[in-house]
Amino acid sequence: MATSLTTGRPWRVILAFSIPLLLGNVVQQLYQFADAIVVGRHLGVDSLAAVGATGSLLFLLLGFAWGLTSGFAIPVAQAFGARDDAAVRRSVATGVILTGATSVILTIGAPLIAAPVLALLQTPSELMAEATVFTQISFLGAGATMFFNYLSAIIRAIGDSRTPLVFLTVSCGLNVGLVVLMVGPLAWGVGGAALATVVAQAVSVALCLEFVRRRVPVLHLKKNDWRVSRDDIAEHLRLGLPMGFQASIIAIGTLTVQVALNTLGADAVAAYTTASRVDSLAVAMLASLGLAASMYTAQNHGGRRPDRIRRGVVEATWLAVGASVVLGGLLIAFGTPMVRLFIGEGSDEVVEMAHLMLIINGCGYWALGMLFVLRGALQGLGHTLVPTVTGVIELVMRVAAAVILGALIDFTGVALSNPLAWIGAIVLLVPAYIRAHRELARLPIDPAEATLTSAIAIVGPTDGSMNVEAVITQPVPVVPSRRRLLKRR
Repeated sequence: MATSLTTGRPWRVILAFSIPLLLGNVVQQLYQFADAIVVGRHLGVDSLAAVGATGSLLFLLLGFAWGLTSGFAIPVAQAFGARDDAAVRRSVATGVILTGATSVILTIGAPLIAAPVLALLQTPSELMAEATVFTQISFLGAGATMFFNYLSAIIRAIGDSRTPLVFLTVSCGLNVGLVVLMVGPLAWGVGGAALATVVAQAVSVALCLEFVRRRVPVLHLKKNDWRVSRDDIAEHLRLGLPMGFQASIIAIGTLTVQVALNTLGADAVAAYTTASRVDSLAVAMLASLGLAASMYTAQNHGGRRPDRIRRGVVEATWLAVGASVVLGGLLIAFGTPMVRLFIGEGSDEVVEMAHLMLIINGCGYWALGMLFVLRGALQGLGHTLVPTVTGVIELVMRVAAAVILGALIDFTGVALSNPLAWIGAIVLLVPAYIRAHRELARLPIDPAEATLTSAIAIVGPTDGSMNVEAVITQPVPVVPSRRRLLKRR
């Protein structure tokens, strides 16, 4: 259901929008948990470490793709906030073209460089064979990953964060079943785990397309919509490329961490991999607030409501900091039992190292929560320079900590690289957003939007008719064009 984020109490709107994102991230992490649990228990610690050794390389390229498609969705949200349906469709068509082109490049090129790059990263020789297979199969399914990310992003851009959750849940269930089948009875090893994820995401793409066809007329593309201009492509690349490069910059730092880990041995790799699986669940929850802040900001920017942006970002930041404290406490208290889900008996040293990393990360979540929200807000406003520079700062801090501290205090030094990178980034990000916050205070407010405090959702019909739902939050003057729309209830 398409929903405007330009009305209602900001913190409630952001929280309501972020809850399905949070649940979706949790679901996504759960099926990654399933991969790790099945691989770790059926194939052993070395196979689990082999899968973990691929994480940085996969994030480098697939993370770029995720950031790219998220950037392509920002013009969709801005056009939807401005209630310009033609611009929404043209933006979607532009994004489809660019996503398709990127998918082709990744699918053809990435599998060819997998083995050489893993060797360059000093992946332990006993892990190389399985790591290469897992990476190549994952890259061959890059098209499914990219299009699911893009379709989910544009559905969220029109205010619907619940539908992608439904499809992701279905995909998760399918993935778990396929992993058990392919790794267990079929004995396809780590390649089966990678293939299960690719198939599950391909199913999610089909579900998204069918949903758009049946229920979201605003996204139904017409022949003229495919006639995108150079300006359309340039604007989407202006927003998408920095977000993609930002993810890649972070991934380069993660690759450096991977090199430092590889020199510490298979136990260190396994501990970091396991801790990252648990940690990613908490990080996903904070990331959902950041994504909600980005879509909220983009829609209100398109609807010319700088007042709502200023208030909403402040409230979202407080939500993120509060959630960070709770999540950090839970991870510190219950980290060991969660790590034990992945590691069998006889690996106490791996469990100890993994729990140490969870304690270190948990103490730094407050910085990560602020980072996600403020960066998302700037991206929703169309700013690209500062978010990219903060990615560079994360890279420098993460590399310095992994190399220098890793050499001095081994695994503890490598684990410290994450919170130090987050803190380094917000040192720049906080003053940058404060400047944007002050600039927003000088912008004019659309009077029509300011007087209309109703949430209007136009839903694609199932019976051939159009259903318009409007909920009036309080009696206010309504401009004539809005009044005519509301009378159609």
